Amino acid sequence: MNKYKKLAQNTAIFAIGSFGSKILLLLLTRLYSANINPSDTATKSLLEQTANFIIPIVTFSIAEAVIRYGLDREFDKREVFTSACIIEGIGMAILLLCSPLLGILPYTEGFLAYLIAFIIASGFRQLSQQFVRSRDMTRLFALDGILATCTLFFFNVVFIANLHMGVQGFMLASILADTLSGVFLWIVAKNWKFLDFRRAYNPDVIKTMLRFAIPMIPTAVLWIITGFSDRLFVQYMDGYAVSPDVGKEAQGIYEYASKVPNLISMVSTIFFQAWNMSAITENDSKDKSVFYYRIFSAYQAFMFLGAAAMIFFVKLLSALIIDYSTYPEYERCYLYTPVLIIAVVMMSFNQFLSSVYVATQKTSHSMWTALIAAGTNIILNVLLIYRWGIHGAVIATFASYFVCYLVRIVDTRKLIYFKVSHGRFFLNVAVLFAMSLLAIKEPSWYLPVQIILLAFMLMFNFSAVKMVLGIVGKAAKRLKRA
Repeated sequence: MNKYKKLAQNTAIFAIGSFGSKILLLLLTRLYSANINPSDTATKSLLEQTANFIIPIVTFSIAEAVIRYGLDREFDKREVFTSACIIEGIGMAILLLCSPLLGILPYTEGFLAYLIAFIIASGFRQLSQQFVRSRDMTRLFALDGILATCTLFFFNVVFIANLHMGVQGFMLASILADTLSGVFLWIVAKNWKFLDFRRAYNPDVIKTMLRFAIPMIPTAVLWIITGFSDRLFVQYMDGYAVSPDVGKEAQGIYEYASKVPNLISMVSTIFFQAWNMSAITENDSKDKSVFYYRIFSAYQAFMFLGAAAMIFFVKLLSALIIDYSTYPEYERCYLYTPVLIIAVVMMSFNQFLSSVYVATQKTSHSMWTALIAAGTNIILNVLLIYRWGIHGAVIATFASYFVCYLVRIVDTRKLIYFKVSHGRFFLNVAVLFAMSLLAIKEPSWYLPVQIILLAFMLMFNFSAVKMVLGIVGKAAKRLKRA
């Protein structure tokens, strides 16, 4: 199959499979904001971020190696999956032994057992998902996404809306949903047939996978730090900062301010799941430079236009996603959202460029570029949150992702060269910032100017977007006929 058609088909499968689940996730945001106060929301966020921080460490990020070598025809899938299970099993045993140390964290009081179970269930699901993807079972992968979100939604309604269990209900719902998802994939995809400790145990494969995955551990951890540190600074600088816009309640508001930008992240993740597979399988093709250029140009245009539309409708989107009726403090979330939207766009570009490191097995480059982002984020958090509170955290987040992009766009093109229009990139970013400033300040004349800027973004990026929609539309029709 033509590589463009294959990418479009996989993107369409993931999009179709994800559409319903993404709608349910938006409804969950309203459920959380209506039933969990800003203070408890801060605890929920910290527990979730802590789990995300620990998961790549205790799993050795081996799920990333599963997709890389599972798609590689030179490797036996039984050896890849068995090796991954051995590595992750060792990691989980270490987690259980070290679990008392997590009790030191102040926000884990009363939640330690939930946190450990959350990590184990999530690691199990990730491994099952990535192996299914490596077997090119994209339809099953998409179906699992829908079923997992439905079960997550059901358990949240039961535990939070009906039983009023708050943060405990959120943790329990996530644990059960991830566990059921992993079991579903294990049975339906017959993953168990690929687990053979006697005949598929290969120390050389384990070493190869670990060499690839180990640099991904600090990479994942550093990205978590980048997203985690601003929340910690916003919450725990209370009493020391010049800005009053800090503390536990401010952290809860900042958490929900990121929900609208997560729409961009959702779209990006759908595409990246398909693109990462194409980047790996096409790594040895002769025209990969042209392939990267066409796809990245279209991807940038699509993301910039989507961001412009979201900034234009930011108030409406915030009102739809966040329930202000119980806790009116959430109503000002939209003030911090526009720049976060641009930050997520930068993060999406960084994610795209990381596929170069995965395809070429240069994962150490992912690590040191992520280190630059994390260092930038922490330094700016210290300097900016002190004076500007949540706005300081928002600026620091954008700056860290932007700096990482500048580094990666130079570094990745040394590994796989492809053309990039830097002028178009910077003009798009400048217009998005102009729209963000208008959305936050809301001068009397802002609406007609916003309309003009949005129209400019549409015309400026239309050709690339038209190409993307045409390819995906054709792929969707083929899927329907199939």
